[in-house]
Amino acid sequence: MLAYFIYPLVSYLIGSIPNGVIIAKLFFKIDPTKSGSGNIGATNVYRTAGKIPGILTLILDILKGFLPVFYVQNLNLDFNITLLAGLAAFLGHLYPVFLKFKGGKGVATAIGVFLPLVPLAVLIAAVIFLTIAYIWRYISLASMISAFLLPAIIKILVIFKIYSYPESILFFSSTISLLIIYKHKENIKRLIERREFKFGQK
Repeated sequence: MLAYFIYPLVSYLIGSIPNGVIIAKLFFKIDPTKSGSGNIGATNVYRTAGKIPGILTLILDILKGFLPVFYVQNLNLDFNITLLAGLAAFLGHLYPVFLKFKGGKGVATAIGVFLPLVPLAVLIAAVIFLTIAYIWRYISLASMISAFLLPAIIKILVIFKIYSYPESILFFSSTISLLIIYKHKENIKRLIERREFKFGQK
């Protein structure tokens, strides 16, 4: 029973590491929480600090979702402990204890969480993301649509027996999907008002 507490707790702390803030300050002495959109994620770091800090933030934010899930998954514990660890890492990015619970939108960390569990679903969602981002150049729009469709993609793959996970993974993926969309509420407002930044726009 202790595993239900220990692994999610450690995962949350890993997820709370504010990679974007650390890298932006390290490279250009810029605090992304006070620049651009104020977000700590890769897109805002890319926009305010540059390409290399943005790419590094993306990689590290993916890793902080991937590593806890990959580790717990290979311990042969109850599957729900793996899901709890993944959810905790994701929530750590959204509500990091190191930044007074003011975090990012969780897209990169969610990618890391799902990669060891459903890599094919992540690949399909990535194709959808890239297609939308290429056509409309709105990262926020591409992120929300991909997140919204991910639970359905996982469900289809389970139906076709590509994955044999219990129904709890659908609740898990739906929860993360809804939280990603919720964290984009300001982007939704800017999209409606046509004030949203396009990719590459300062």
